Amino acid sequence: MGKIARLFVIKTRFEACAVIYALAVGAIERGLHYLETYPGFSGWLLFSVCPMAVFMAGARLMELTRKDTGERRRKADLPAFGTAQSGTRAEAVR
Repeated sequence: MGKIARLFVIKTRFEACAVIYALAVGAIERGLHYLETYPGFSGWLLFSVCPMAVFMAGARLMELTRKDTGERRRKADLPAFGTAQSGTRAEAVR
C-alpha cells in the first residue's frame, strides 16, 4: 500500500504545474457546462468561480513545492521590532 501511496505525492514544481494544468482544464470544462445550463449572468458568475478555485489550489501547491532556503520572504514573517524569539535565525547569526 505504501508503494502505491508514494505515486500520489507531489514532490517537484513540474509535478505541481502538471496537476494545476489538469485542474484548470477540468475547471474550464465545468465552467462551460455552467454557461450552457445557466445562461446569462448566473452562468458567467459560476464560470468565473471555477478558475478561482484552481488559482487558490495552485498557489498553495506552488508554495508547498518551493525550495526552502531558510530565508523569510515576507515582512509579516519577521518578528516585531524589539522582541527576541529563541531559536530564530537572527540569534544563530549573532
